[in-house]
Amino acid sequence: MTDTVTDTVIVHVPVLTQELMALLNPVINGVYLDATLGGGGHTRELLKRLGPEGVVIALDRDEEALERAAIEINDPRVRYVHGSFSDMADKVRAMGYHEIDGVIMDLGLSMTQMKDESRGFSFHSKEPLDMRMDRDLPVTAGEIVNKWSERDIERILREYGEERKALQIAREIVRQRKRERIETCLQLAAIVERVYRRRGRTHPATKTFQALRIAVNDELNQLSEGLSNALKILKKGGRLCVITYHSLEDRIVKRFILAAERQEGSLVRLNKKPIIPLRDEQRRNPSSRSAKLRGAEKL
Repeated sequence: MTDTVTDTVIVHVPVLTQELMALLNPVINGVYLDATLGGGGHTRELLKRLGPEGVVIALDRDEEALERAAIEINDPRVRYVHGSFSDMADKVRAMGYHEIDGVIMDLGLSMTQMKDESRGFSFHSKEPLDMRMDRDLPVTAGEIVNKWSERDIERILREYGEERKALQIAREIVRQRKRERIETCLQLAAIVERVYRRRGRTHPATKTFQALRIAVNDELNQLSEGLSNALKILKKGGRLCVITYHSLEDRIVKRFILAAERQEGSLVRLNKKPIIPLRDEQRRNPSSRSAKLRGAEKL
């Protein structure tokens, strides 16, 4: 999911919407899980294709996103649920749905969250380094930057950010925090800029912030658990559709689907190569450029 910003108004623009709906192929009165509700773009599109008995279970880790969507969508066919990928099967079953017709997972970060400076996701923010998608999570980005060892900071920058200057950035973080605590996003971004000594089209702190966000929210483990949970609750013929935005996520999704298809025989791929946005969508919504869509059907 990505949003675009026009002056001061944030407009939610779901990514690969038509392609996703074509893969999902909704049953008119089916039950579907939007496991990443966010701004609700895919839920809205799904509701257009469902009949009066259809249901969308709208899950999100961010309670503020759930509250916003409940007001904006206002449709009795939607059931809002606070939760994460790791407990989504339990949440769905607790609502009385033991098998459902489809699961959507869009792993993009909402611009609504990015532009809310209090959430600490943006390197332009003067607010504290937070980055928690669920404010109940125990660790913030600020705690990692100020308390973790140089070795552990380097590791997450290398593994989760694929940052080629991981060692230099980790050393500079540790050196700077000895002088003063690194409190804000802007402070951290400036540290990374000093390591790079240049600015290009992409901010040099992009990979550092990605790595911290993944670590804070345990995103890759959550994704693996979410895929396993999706498989548990899909009925035969039910469909799983996942949109990823970087290679780490896409690799996990690709390997999961291939293993389920070739080793367990529990899924079959709907598309052998990932679907990416057409040039027109990329031009209208530049945040969609890295999106990849993969789909599979339960056997």
